[in-house]
Order: sequence, then structure tokens, then C-alpha cells
Amino acid sequence: MKTTGTYVIDLKEMQADTAEYRYVLGDDYFARVDGPEVSHGQVDARVAAKRLKGVYELEFHLQGTVQVTCDRCLDLMDLPIDAHDSLTVRLGSEAGVGDDDVVSVAEDDGTIDVAWTLYEFIALSLPIQRVHPEGQCNPEMSARLSALSQRADAPQADKTIDPRWERLKDIDNNN
Repeated sequence: MKTTGTYVIDLKEMQADTAEYRYVLGDDYFARVDGPEVSHGQVDARVAAKRLKGVYELEFHLQGTVQVTCDRCLDLMDLPIDAHDSLTVRLGSEAGVGDDDVVSVAEDDGTIDVAWTLYEFIALSLPIQRVHPEGQCNPEMSARLSALSQRADAPQADKTIDPRWERLKDIDNNN
């Protein structure tokens, strides 16, 4: 991921105990992040930062639409996003993930780049199964899937069963 200063929050330079940051995540953002789940979209992101005793609480609200691939027909489809997530950040000696899902940021730097975090929260808000509503899938692909499904369900009259398997069926019938 190519990072820019756009999504960097300077925690040490916060003037008040709370601050709000707004971002518009468009196609250029998704191209820069280059994540596997989403490559296009329009998402409004709000990040509210609160300074608490020794830590910073970042509250994320993401709302908009992203394009993902339909699991059934493989065409792109729009999916609405409305996610609320949080992240706890602590200033420490080194950057990294600490205990209890607390992210540590080097105290001498005091900044956190939330570009990838925004993307992760979007990806986590996506449903496991992503399909068009009934009747909106690509008609050509739907027809092919239907034909393949019917062929797989058709009885196979000419199929001969190996006699060894036939004898094993009898074992089950004896009990």
C-alpha cells in the first residue's frame, strides 16, 4: 500500500481532548490501498479521536457504497456500507500491536496512518455471501449455472456399480 499524509492522524498535536477527521474514500483511495476485497466505491468516513488517560480512542463511522464481485455470476455489484468500529491507540516505545487489541505508536512519532485501518473496517463489514438480489444476476451466467445444475441432478441410468460397493451396501442392511 502506498501511504500518503492524507490519512495520518497526529495524536500528539491534538489541540483539544477530542478531534474529528473526515475522509471521502473514492476509487483513487481503493486503488492506492490495493486490497483484495474492494476496488471501487464511494464511502464517507468519520474518525473521532478522544484523548483519554494514557490512550487514544478512535471511533470510525463508515457509510457509503462499495463494488464487490457477485459470488453467483461474477459481475460487479454495489453493496451498501454502514459500519461503526473503534481502535485504541497507545503511545509507547515502539510501534506495533499490543495486548487486548491496543495499537502502539512510537511516542517520538505520535502519528498513526489509518488508511489501511479504514479499508479493514470496510472489508470486515461486508457480508460473507455477496450475491445480487434474486433475478438481478447476469442472465447468461444464470442460464449456464442452471444448465449445469440440471445436468448434475439428472439420474445416471448407465452407471454401473462396482460389485465390491454393492456388497458393502448389504452389510448396512443386515443390521
